[in-house]
Amino acid sequence: MQRETKNVGVPDPGRREHELMSADRDTADTTHESSAADSSVPESTVAESPAAESPVLESAAAESPAAGRFERVLVVTRDDDAGRAAVETGIDLAAAQGAAVDALYVVDDTEGWDVVVERRERTGERLVEDAAERGADAGVDVEKRFRYGTPYEQVLDFADAHDADLIVVGSARRTGLDRLVHPEPVPVRVQRGASAPVMVVGPDDA
Repeated sequence: MQRETKNVGVPDPGRREHELMSADRDTADTTHESSAADSSVPESTVAESPAAESPVLESAAAESPAAGRFERVLVVTRDDDAGRAAVETGIDLAAAQGAAVDALYVVDDTEGWDVVVERRERTGERLVEDAAERGADAGVDVEKRFRYGTPYEQVLDFADAHDADLIVVGSARRTGLDRLVHPEPVPVRVQRGASAPVMVVGPDDA
């Protein structure tokens, strides 16, 4: 009886070499992929580095000088300590902002005789002249303005007509009688009707 012979335990040298070369290629591919993965980390770090520098740019922008908030300041003059304090405050603010000033005096001709109106005119002329001199000392351009009528109405109308960015008005200490006769003084009415911001200055604020 003829037996069939099988070569089971004899390795093929050529096949062994092929398997070794395949293993080497697999190892090389694995090493290359690992190197590629490692190389991606620095690229990610570089991509994030500009974001890390952004606070420096923001800080530099924050330190840059800001543009002036006000370009034209309306100062309402009056012949008392509060009115003079308003002039000084308005001019100082305009000097800091690089703004121009309109020094306005309203001659109230709604009550009083002609002689009273004339006296108010002379007072107003002196007050706006004083404001102009104060502005010249501070390096601020001050325009002298006159109007006739109800004070708060003229202030509001002037502010709208001349595009005032800020209104500065003085508020004197009020007595009980004054509160009874004038429950809503000029500063309150200006605040209520103005489209621009209003700064109310007391007699001790200069």
